[in-house]
Amino acid sequence: MEENIKYLGVDWGEKRIGLALADSETGLALPFKVVDSLFAVLEVINSEGIDEIVLGEPKKMSGAEANPDFLAFRKKLEAEAGVKVNLADERLSSLAADALVGEKEDKAERDAVAAMLILQNYLDGLLLT
Repeated sequence: MEENIKYLGVDWGEKRIGLALADSETGLALPFKVVDSLFAVLEVINSEGIDEIVLGEPKKMSGAEANPDFLAFRKKLEAEAGVKVNLADERLSSLAADALVGEKEDKAERDAVAAMLILQNYLDGLLLT
């Protein structure tokens, strides 16, 4: 019997960090919450027993690299999380989240939905390999 892996999807933003949860048993990602710091992400990793992280990597449509703040966040997360960090292309995830959530002044829910989409795309990709 295979071990059930718990995943944390992360949609990094300069102001907010959207989080989503999933496990390998169900293969279904769900929006979790929005936090504002790496410390808060690390707390979720510990409290939820996360085995792997799927971090949305912001790239420009041209494929150009992300901004330096994201790169610093990624390096700190990889160093401090204590679990495997997988990168996933997050281009258009916020646009897709807007389509699901609708136009709202509070963008926090959108960030958690974007994290869910990033994580679900990653999990769907595992099924295809």
